[in-house]
Amino acid sequence: MDLSFTPVEEAFREEVRAFFRDKLPARLSTLVREGKRLRKSDMEEWHAILNERGWLANHWPEQWGGPGWSVIQRFIFDNESALAHAPRVVPFGVNMLGPVLIKYGSEEQKKQWLPRILDGSDWWCQGYSEPGAGSDLAGLKTTAVRKGDVYVVNGQKTWTTLGQHADMIFCLVRTDATAKKQEGISFLLIDMKSPGIEVRPITLIDGEQEVNEVFFTDVEVPVANLVGEENMGWTYAKYLLTYERTNIAGVGFSIASFERLKEVAQMQKKGGRSLADDPLFAARMARVEIDLANMQTTNLRVLAAVAGGGAPGAESSMLKIKGTEIRQEITSLTRRAYGSYAAPYIPEALEAGWNGEDVGPEDAAMAAPSYFNNRKLSIFGGSNEIQKNIISKAILGL
Repeated sequence: MDLSFTPVEEAFREEVRAFFRDKLPARLSTLVREGKRLRKSDMEEWHAILNERGWLANHWPEQWGGPGWSVIQRFIFDNESALAHAPRVVPFGVNMLGPVLIKYGSEEQKKQWLPRILDGSDWWCQGYSEPGAGSDLAGLKTTAVRKGDVYVVNGQKTWTTLGQHADMIFCLVRTDATAKKQEGISFLLIDMKSPGIEVRPITLIDGEQEVNEVFFTDVEVPVANLVGEENMGWTYAKYLLTYERTNIAGVGFSIASFERLKEVAQMQKKGGRSLADDPLFAARMARVEIDLANMQTTNLRVLAAVAGGGAPGAESSMLKIKGTEIRQEITSLTRRAYGSYAAPYIPEALEAGWNGEDVGPEDAAMAAPSYFNNRKLSIFGGSNEIQKNIISKAILGL
């Protein structure tokens, strides 16, 4: 694979950079760069800006609103987006549900839901994990019993990211209790305003209420909201998870975070010299940089497979493992680089509009929260241990 960009691709890179210079609000990029919390309105604002340009769903077919970009163009855009400190696109509708509907949804479902994902009419969340069914997702117990033209759903989902904002949730539910675990699961689209749904926030270690528990008590869902065939949801779930795992790798964001780490290491002093010149710290940074370069190549291979009409395979599990390990190491090194300044962070300092006195460098307040928050990366989307099993079976035949 030739990893150098052609003149046309370099011209596209300049077009993307110009777009970020002209259209990315400085207020949003500052919040991202300083690690401040984004409100729903902030994320919706950036969503609308990208959609107006036609660049929001950049991996969708043109028929459904995608820009028709090549693999390399998407790779360039993701990297430049991270380097410009643009907010991440909330992935649940655009990056997860969208590809599933395009591949498995009915024409009616595509026409109904895809435009609403693009224009922001619907904010989606994901209903996969349950208490006791996280890495062993096939062990889920939420049931959906068909009664005439509706399914009646009962059960609980947990770790539902941004579910407090969601209008809709795509859910894995058990529709056949007698079948093997993977064979009795269906994929439903559920209105979060339905009677019988309760959302309870989970407060994280940094004080953020990013994730939630969602409870379903006799929730009625139209049969028309079943994606594909009944009891085939495990197939659709695996297809979706390959996109989620590729997204979790966050190659572009790792590149941007590593650039910031190098700046911090140059500024911080240890024994009269910069931390970047400390042999032990420099060796850890070098290892991250090598791993990151290797991951970029793997990411391009996965994108090339998708462009050829397939879905990411075991390669997405490789990306998920290595990508999350790299992101965790970068946040660990950043916290170490800030030293004592990373410890006494004030939760309120992560909010936009904070006017209190900073402790240490301006963005040191986000070092500890980012480190702790990123501990979850090796667990969600399918734990890294499970991903190793997938690789063993798919590639090594074990």
